[in-house]
Amino acid sequence: MSELYVRLNYLFNKYYNGTASEGERDELFEIIDSSATDAELASLIHQAWDSLDDDGPLFDKSKSDEMLAQILRTNTEPTVVTPAKNNLPWRRLGVAASLLFLVGFGAYIYSNQKKQVVTKKSIAKIHPKNDALPGGNKAILTLANGKTITLDSAQNGLLAQQGATKINKTRNGQLVYEAGINADAPVINTISTPRGGQYQLILPDGSKVCLNSESSLTFPTKFTGKTREVTITGEAYFEVSKNPNMPFRVKSDNTTVEVLGTHFNVMAYNDEAEMKTTLLEGSVKISNGTATGILKPGQQAVLNKAGKLKVLNDVDVDDEIAWKDGIFQFRDAGIDAIMRQAARWYDVDVAYEGKIPQREFTGRISRNVKASELMNMLGYAGVKYKIEDKRITIQQ
Repeated sequence: MSELYVRLNYLFNKYYNGTASEGERDELFEIIDSSATDAELASLIHQAWDSLDDDGPLFDKSKSDEMLAQILRTNTEPTVVTPAKNNLPWRRLGVAASLLFLVGFGAYIYSNQKKQVVTKKSIAKIHPKNDALPGGNKAILTLANGKTITLDSAQNGLLAQQGATKINKTRNGQLVYEAGINADAPVINTISTPRGGQYQLILPDGSKVCLNSESSLTFPTKFTGKTREVTITGEAYFEVSKNPNMPFRVKSDNTTVEVLGTHFNVMAYNDEAEMKTTLLEGSVKISNGTATGILKPGQQAVLNKAGKLKVLNDVDVDDEIAWKDGIFQFRDAGIDAIMRQAARWYDVDVAYEGKIPQREFTGRISRNVKASELMNMLGYAGVKYKIEDKRITIQQ
């Protein structure tokens, strides 16, 4: 048991019992704000949950009111699924979500600025019998000779060797290419993730790539010549090793993102209306025919199907890369945009009865929860749905 867990356990129980000092409350909120404590926090909430009566609220009214008041005291930013137009103080409500709702348990839910208490039994009643499990580390590696390796079931260690380049799978489920120093010509490999899959790899130049679900990356076993070029479909986050003499290029259809060394995210799914490139660090150049844009950190290039390019300033990059840290994070997102992400991650089909609801939501929840827990959060904000046989139907 880690020292952090012991401390979190102590602070959580003092806060829950109403005996925490102001300093202890502040320390608890700071720890909860760190995503590194999600597993420990979930365990503590499970213990509190199991001690409740089925008909009782998750926290009694006086305790709930005090906890919520303390959490709201310094809120600034939205982090719980709710209609996006609600003008509420938000950042600390994310801590409330962590304490009371992140792992799918009931809490105070905001819809049209009205507060309601959700009990343990009421959650059980709406939890569907059919469900979909979250995705995980799943991918297929295709070698130059056509051989395929299912990475999630492959043993750790050396998987293959192509020329002088060794391909290893590490204990944490990461694919690592170790380029040799001889003159062998590079060959092309492809790693692809299915629906419900993601994977991380280190390219021969040391660049790190995190591949989202239903995506692919095609790359050489070693980089030669004047540029380092890879091709993607879907979505990937890159941390590119610096090499001023060999720019790094990411291609998707007829669009090229060129960098020297930087951190950025590219979202280029075919079923999305726009391709988005978001820059966290360094500088990138976006090119598509006659359209060109150069990004600075915090900017995003948005390219539509017609080839029109626009650059957005002061983008919340955390929203764009939350997926790689195991988080669904939405800001003023339509239900159709949310459900496209859900379909890829849970490997489900999505259908709509009638017209797609024209509402926007802002929210944040772990990608490790079941599909029903994500949908329950949307349900508390007024979305009607059902889950049957790997299919989520949004109802009128």
